[in-house]
Amino acid sequence: MRVRHLMIALAAIATMVVTTMAVLELKRRDVADAVQSLPIEIGGPFTMTAHDGRTVTQADLVGRRSLIFFGFTYCPDVCLTTLNEVALWLEELGEDGAIIDPYFVSVDPARDTPERMAEYVDYFSPRITGLVGSDGDLRRMAESYKVYYARVDLDDGDYLMDHSAAIYLMDSQGKFFDAITYTATFEEAVAKLRRLVDEG
Repeated sequence: MRVRHLMIALAAIATMVVTTMAVLELKRRDVADAVQSLPIEIGGPFTMTAHDGRTVTQADLVGRRSLIFFGFTYCPDVCLTTLNEVALWLEELGEDGAIIDPYFVSVDPARDTPERMAEYVDYFSPRITGLVGSDGDLRRMAESYKVYYARVDLDDGDYLMDHSAAIYLMDSQGKFFDAITYTATFEEAVAKLRRLVDEG
């Protein structure tokens, strides 16, 4: 009996260790695979400002499908590549993807104004909505979406923002549906978006 209890205890400890490791993995850049398998809630209430000045909340996700990516306009590589890919995926979906609302959420509220976001996202696609908010607004949304971001100061006095690179797909109820990794192929990403369109 003691052996059985010991085995159960060891199994529980192993589960906790694995879960902890998985949560820590969320704080790295290419983590969407871990996000998809974790038994945790992704998403929740938020209030942000769109680049056109309107308020966007969790309620705006309901009844539509959403693609949500966190980044910043001064990003030297990942954000540029990802937003360009998002535009290509939407183009590939054509009218089938009209029900998907893509959002680009800034993790750099000190520099990303609505005006700058408007110019930035329009470069990729007029379909993409840039979202900005106060430090508190961003922190609350990032926490609910399990997004990691951190300021990285540079030697010249400038700074960059390190951040998660997962793209979150939310269903018609505003619930987490799937994620697209930074390393996903064009075909894999489009296939996931088609499944999102067809859900429910």
